[in-house]
Amino acid sequence: MNPVKALEQHDQAVWLDFLARGFIAKGDLKKLIDQDGVKGVTSNPSIFEKAIGSSDEYDGAITTALKQGDRSVGELYEAVAVEDIQHAADVLRPTYDRLEGRDGFVSLEVSPYLALDTKATIIEAERLWGAVKRENLMIKVPATRQGLAAIKHLISKGISVNITLLFSQQVYRHVAEAYLSGLETLIANGGDPARVGSVASFFVSRIDSAVDKQLDDKIAQADDPEEKARLEKLKGKVAIANAKLAYQDYKRLFSGDRWAKLEVCGAKPQRLLWASTGTKNKAYSDVLYIEELIGPNTVNTVPPATLDAFRDHGKPRDSLEEDVDDAIAILKDLENSGISLQSITDTLVTEGLQLFADSFDKLLGAVAFKRNTVLAGQVGTQKLALAADLDKEVKSHADEWRKTGKIRRLWDFDKSVWTDTDEDKWLGWLNSAKAEQSKLADYADFAKWVKARGFTDAVVLGMGGSSLGPEVLAETFPKQDGFPKLHVLDSTDPAQVRTLEQSVTLGTTLFIVSSKSGGTTEPNVMKDYFLSRVGEAVGADKAGQHFVAVTDPGSSMEKVATEQKFVRIFHGDPTIGGRYSVLSPFGMVPAAAAGLDLTKLLELTLTMVRSCGPDVPPSENPGVQLGLAMGCAGLAGRDKVTISSSKSIADFGAWAEQLIAESTGKDGKGLIPIDGEPLAAPGAYGNDRLFIDLRVDGENDPAHDAKLAALEAAGHPIVRIVLKSPDHIGQEFFRFELATAVAGAILGINPFNQPDVESAKIKTRELTAAFEKSGALPAEKPALSTAGVDLYTSESNAAALREAGANGTLDSWIKAHLSRAQSGDYVALLAYIERNGTHIDSLQGMRLAVRDHRHVATCAEFGPRFLHSTGQAYKGGPDSGVFLQITADDAQDLPVPGQSASFGVIKAAQARGDFDVLTERGRRALRVHLKGDLAGGLKALDAAVRAALN
Repeated sequence: MNPVKALEQHDQAVWLDFLARGFIAKGDLKKLIDQDGVKGVTSNPSIFEKAIGSSDEYDGAITTALKQGDRSVGELYEAVAVEDIQHAADVLRPTYDRLEGRDGFVSLEVSPYLALDTKATIIEAERLWGAVKRENLMIKVPATRQGLAAIKHLISKGISVNITLLFSQQVYRHVAEAYLSGLETLIANGGDPARVGSVASFFVSRIDSAVDKQLDDKIAQADDPEEKARLEKLKGKVAIANAKLAYQDYKRLFSGDRWAKLEVCGAKPQRLLWASTGTKNKAYSDVLYIEELIGPNTVNTVPPATLDAFRDHGKPRDSLEEDVDDAIAILKDLENSGISLQSITDTLVTEGLQLFADSFDKLLGAVAFKRNTVLAGQVGTQKLALAADLDKEVKSHADEWRKTGKIRRLWDFDKSVWTDTDEDKWLGWLNSAKAEQSKLADYADFAKWVKARGFTDAVVLGMGGSSLGPEVLAETFPKQDGFPKLHVLDSTDPAQVRTLEQSVTLGTTLFIVSSKSGGTTEPNVMKDYFLSRVGEAVGADKAGQHFVAVTDPGSSMEKVATEQKFVRIFHGDPTIGGRYSVLSPFGMVPAAAAGLDLTKLLELTLTMVRSCGPDVPPSENPGVQLGLAMGCAGLAGRDKVTISSSKSIADFGAWAEQLIAESTGKDGKGLIPIDGEPLAAPGAYGNDRLFIDLRVDGENDPAHDAKLAALEAAGHPIVRIVLKSPDHIGQEFFRFELATAVAGAILGINPFNQPDVESAKIKTRELTAAFEKSGALPAEKPALSTAGVDLYTSESNAAALREAGANGTLDSWIKAHLSRAQSGDYVALLAYIERNGTHIDSLQGMRLAVRDHRHVATCAEFGPRFLHSTGQAYKGGPDSGVFLQITADDAQDLPVPGQSASFGVIKAAQARGDFDVLTERGRRALRVHLKGDLAGGLKALDAAVRAALN
């Protein structure tokens, strides 16, 4: 009989601390049961990580699981783990039956992340017990304070438990008490204790490693040779002494009247299991922690190498109760040496939890990598090319996020990830794609109604998040057969409103009025105008049949929509802010009206959601990786996030621009997104850029790629994202939402508020109220007035500009103003004019001239659209902007039904309110008001800009 098998004669069971799919399938486990009398198996995250991450052994199982439908990384791991545990349990079932439930167990661990959460531990343990469906399963629960409560509950429910991370005698007594109390509750409730097994996994070698280190320090400090010798004798002795005394507690606890009452009902004692029995100190025998801990009704769980060693040269004997008095003396001597065993064991529990969590991180990372490999093409790829210093910072923050579980905390709505204010109230977007799946039938009915009505056009009336998300959908997807063409109006510019009206047939147009609060000025005046115009076309009593509302429950918009008999009202989620709302009804209702395949859109999106889930470590989490890169780049001064996109998804940048600017630009901090600025040679840029490039697979642009490669070679950080097709755009919505939230945490701000947007709204309301009272906006005095332009700015700005050379010409003022842009600054052109191709080209020409001559980032924005987007960052973000606001006389104004203020007046009030806040914040701002012909005025301004630069 080999030494391992011989342990049966000493009433000690050997369990194997190892599990792998091939090991079971090839019969190796069965061989050890037959050859060595192995009677159990334990698993842990480290074991699974090595099995899954270090081989292709699980590739087939993961591929098979994903063919049945995509699932999260955690669900995928659990699927293969449960299957392995089931197979191992089946192999051990004859042992379990032969020994009448006293042995033959397989252990599966609850997530180490839950070690300090009693309720979550219970929920997961019960779920795993139900998933495995094997009587000879033990659920592993750590011996934390929270774990003890879970252990008692699980035992009371008839679930077998392996208590792990147990180091101290004191805690062991609490563990035994939890088991005994759980059995008593089980019996009192009519349960059968004979079906319950438990072991208390008492860790051994780790104690010696920790104690020996402190002893070595003491020895090094000691002067007395005798003292050195005394301390030396304690090395390698404490762990065994500690275990021996715990065994004495076991004998006491599982005897006497209390235990007799349980035993007569069929209860089995909770055996001590010696864990961590692989020798870590090479100076000690490799079978030390087996030979010295052999005793009746105990278990020793060993790794394969230790099992092989004991089989080769182990010497079984009844050692566990040898020299118990010496064990007491050893621990007393340790205490007298000034080393606290209690302190060491407390530390070992903390370290053990972290080690298990670290292993679980690696395990889930390995599963995430395998999942991404299998799903190649279904998830947009992402590659970061960062300079060494930035790459180091990103990796450092990623490790900190991993160690502190921040991605799990984020998904758990933990506001302390950010500023610990109200962030937890604004995280509904994390689950919005899944929530929208439950509404697919409703959206399908709505789409069917839209199609049946024969609408030729659908127009979203909204601002910011309510408009920019639908605009991406409208610009990305072609018109669907039988469904209306989707348009978006997000302006109070009279010409813009008129252009939209002329592009549709009012009698066959559906209007989608989108406003979360219901009180936003622009959607309301646009709704009033088009409701009136549709009423003129189809009759006032039928106008409501052309309108639907998307708004939060109980909003003023809901009340108005009900009164005006809108055909449908869709409710948004109050926990989702506007800029995070594209994957909520604010994006889905317009998409449904346009006939887009929402089932496909949401399922593809959820593939990315799962890739960014709480169970995906930062190193494998694309949303976290992008967010860390953005945040760390911002802290390093590379705060101009420059976005470029393939032609088919070109409008995505405008949505991302709003998301990033409004989320991060506040408290004097922030990222400034740069959209629509085509790539140039490296010499056009300073050292303040992070480039994010989105490409659709197959849409090749060699010239663009060459420029990007040149920028990378010059040391600029580059993020390359490749989408399989435009159908995958929903994945990018979520990737960027999560990334922006993560970047906000790195920057130390609340990414869900917008404190400076309201300031401009207040100014606008004050100005429109003045107009309502007097019939005119308050007078303002220009700093310069010519036949073609009026220039406005604050007194302090005017003084600075005059000192810089501004005199009686437009050119001199523009030159002085642009000269204020220094390295690290950006220049923003803010035009309150119609947003059309001609005007976009005009602004583009000016911005690129500024960039190429001044080597600064540039923005070209149209108002009032940008007020609900980048306007937040311009006012509340870093003071690095040089602003040139452009206003103009309206060639033809447009009245708003029921109001004395026209569209032109409202737009003028918004422009002035915006500008007033900029100057009050001390921003470098100049307003150019173009008189007369707008085309001629823009041409003159362009000439002034170029003259100033030359």
